[in-house]
Amino acid sequence: MKKVGLIGGLSWQSTVDYYRIINEESNNRLGNKSTVESIIFSTDLERKYNLVTSGQLDTLAQEFIEIAQSLEKAGSDVIVMCTNTMHTVFNEIQANVNVPMIHIVDATGQAIKDAGIDKVALLGTTFTMTQPFYIKKLKDDFGIDTVVPKPEQMDEIMRVIEEELTFNIIKDSSREYFVNVINELKEQGAKGVILGCTEIQMLIKQKDSPVPVFDSTELHALAALNYAMAE
Repeated sequence: MKKVGLIGGLSWQSTVDYYRIINEESNNRLGNKSTVESIIFSTDLERKYNLVTSGQLDTLAQEFIEIAQSLEKAGSDVIVMCTNTMHTVFNEIQANVNVPMIHIVDATGQAIKDAGIDKVALLGTTFTMTQPFYIKKLKDDFGIDTVVPKPEQMDEIMRVIEEELTFNIIKDSSREYFVNVINELKEQGAKGVILGCTEIQMLIKQKDSPVPVFDSTELHALAALNYAMAE
């Protein structure tokens, strides 16, 4: 089996879910006490997100390159970034390591395509919901159209992510707000919804949504596990 390298801390709460999913599912498949081996580099979310919002993407990429290279040197055979937003510099990182990385949009887009869905709602950070690295990749690589919330809804979604979910605060009022947004996007033709921030899955489950939910955290973690366990 191959070793999975995880770039985490983005936030640490969702990194815990990556680690749990990889270990639970690999144990289910392997049996006894066996699990896939993994290596975690947990970084500082505050610094990394400030680099995103201030447009210092070259610096952001360089810092992640160094982290990915350290995971490679430590023995990782495949690397995943436990985050959606930071995939904006994915290509730069992949170009500077010799082991494969799995893009979160590839894992998510493939699941949507396999479900026969061609139009989805996207919930995430404001950056993820407005930048082409996510929406354009879904369209170009999978033929999937995307609808996103209105600007004022994006602001509230971002507030919930930053002030609540990042600190493991789960509020029924926030869940209700997200569900209302999903319902609006369904009316615009969305046949599914991407939980495009790795923290949103803490708040929204399939039972809450009027359309199929595509949890980017779970899909990405399982894609890494599948790669690690492939012959």
